[in-house]
Amino acid sequence: MTDLFSPARFGAIELANRVVMSSLTRNRAGAGNVPTPLVAEYYRQRASAGLILTEASPICAAGHGYPRTPGIHTPEQIAGWKQVTDAVHGAGGKIALQLWHVGRISHPDLQPDSALPVAPSAIRPAGQVFTGQEMKDFVMPRALELAEIPALVADFGQAARNAADAGFDGVEIHAGNGYLLDQFLRSSTNRRTDAYGGSKENRARLLLEVLDAVCREIGSDRTGLRLSPVTPFNDISDDHPQETFDYVVGQLNPLQLAFLDVLQGAGGAPREQWPPFDYDRLRALYSGNLILNNGYDFATAQAAVTSGAADAIAFGRLLLANPDLVERFRRGAALNPPDYATFYTGEEKGYTDYPFLPD
Repeated sequence: MTDLFSPARFGAIELANRVVMSSLTRNRAGAGNVPTPLVAEYYRQRASAGLILTEASPICAAGHGYPRTPGIHTPEQIAGWKQVTDAVHGAGGKIALQLWHVGRISHPDLQPDSALPVAPSAIRPAGQVFTGQEMKDFVMPRALELAEIPALVADFGQAARNAADAGFDGVEIHAGNGYLLDQFLRSSTNRRTDAYGGSKENRARLLLEVLDAVCREIGSDRTGLRLSPVTPFNDISDDHPQETFDYVVGQLNPLQLAFLDVLQGAGGAPREQWPPFDYDRLRALYSGNLILNNGYDFATAQAAVTSGAADAIAFGRLLLANPDLVERFRRGAALNPPDYATFYTGEEKGYTDYPFLPD
């Protein structure tokens, strides 16, 4: 019987088990948004997970929206990530880089030449952003011009090639959580009247072009995709999310991706408060490897895998606080509680100092 501890093959990536580390922003990059040896140690500690999905990594300078997030668009960043992949591989793990462009979820203080952030449409998000010194209101973004889109697609392809050069086993394209590709997908943030707006087919066009570019660069068997159909994070929504995401997922099978990673529900809300959405439809539509994510514990994760509802389960906070989560699950051991105060600050504290089980 397949369970959480069973090995798996996701495209070209062999997993020792079906416990996946979810992408988690930690804001620990060094100068120039370069991963440091401390970042390498953090991921090395968690290499017993079947697959690590890294924190989101901006594909270009304009893709940044938070301080100290490690990029994948300069030679120094590629070299820094190479230290990370070497450390994880040395510990027997597998690791994929999450490719990110934040779109409108940024601020001129975080942009090259203090430029406006870009978006599918000039719609300002509610809320504020931390610029590195203070919280500031989001600004009105600039709508991407049609002529700029091919270069954006090429940036995703180049970032995937950079990730391969850095030694990653694969990449995950971040098309969720209210960032740029999700902004194109959803009706609340995409008011375009050209080939990239209006119908669900048009709103999905950019994502499908990005998928094609990344697959051509590194192979579809090393490419994954993150979607979050109903999360309202970053002030985003869709008038008909089931129709939108049924269409998107229905376009994926011919690509033969390594995996699809679906964030269920609405952020940290309990399951009974999740907006209506039929995730079983996505499972029925998608013939490839499916990772489900959000709010799982050992029992619910084991049930999802053994029932066939998912091929693997991604854990965020549990793996953040328990680098040896797989072994703790095996032993039925107690779990370390996460230190929420150090999620985005603290250097070693709350990052590489969580205790392991005794041998």
